[in-house]
Amino acid sequence: MQSIQIGLTKEHPCSYLDGQKERVAVAIDPKMQTAENYEILLANGFRRSGATIYKPYCKHCSQCQALRVDVMNFIPSRSQRRVINKSRHLRFELKDRLDSEWFSLYADYIAKRHNTGSMYPPDKKEFEHFASCPWLQVNYLHIYDEDKLIAIAVMDVLPDCASAFYTFFDPENSLSLGTVAAIFQIEYCKLAQKQWLYLGYQIDSCPAMNYKVRFHPHQRLVNQLWRG
Repeated sequence: MQSIQIGLTKEHPCSYLDGQKERVAVAIDPKMQTAENYEILLANGFRRSGATIYKPYCKHCSQCQALRVDVMNFIPSRSQRRVINKSRHLRFELKDRLDSEWFSLYADYIAKRHNTGSMYPPDKKEFEHFASCPWLQVNYLHIYDEDKLIAIAVMDVLPDCASAFYTFFDPENSLSLGTVAAIFQIEYCKLAQKQWLYLGYQIDSCPAMNYKVRFHPHQRLVNQLWRG
């Protein structure tokens, strides 16, 4: 990857690991703010929040590892096949904007699943700022049970890959909707002939992230090399 300008944030308490400090490197070169260049940055361990492109750059910790699923060779596990069978009645639609009822679903999800996190209390404008990006095609994979909206996966669609950005769903639904959303995103990527689906950062010691390693085959970025 070509050399790019980065800026470093100040250290602050880690959002995922107790007792750890985190900081990130931010790509500040505006020339990198295109779909093609962002795809290169994704392959080098960067992600985005809103229009900001960042990468963990912690002094004393390197547990965050970017993870991507090999879309065309994906084979669901036994438990994932059970989820697929239980959710055959569901359907998804990829849209370039959110359905009008999205916020009530999001607010219920945050209130019941993440009421101690940084996104509580749920705020419509804050989420729109967090999810949107003026220089990127952001899509919203809507999942329906008949005509009822039960989940939305925010998804960045790029020339040769896609990035799973954020998912929220009906917290009272008995199906494993987080897994369903990831499987549907893989299904979309297959149809669109995308090579990779990026699932964000994996931290092995953070139980909330361990669902990612259940998607096979996948690769992790370790010391700037993708390893299967």
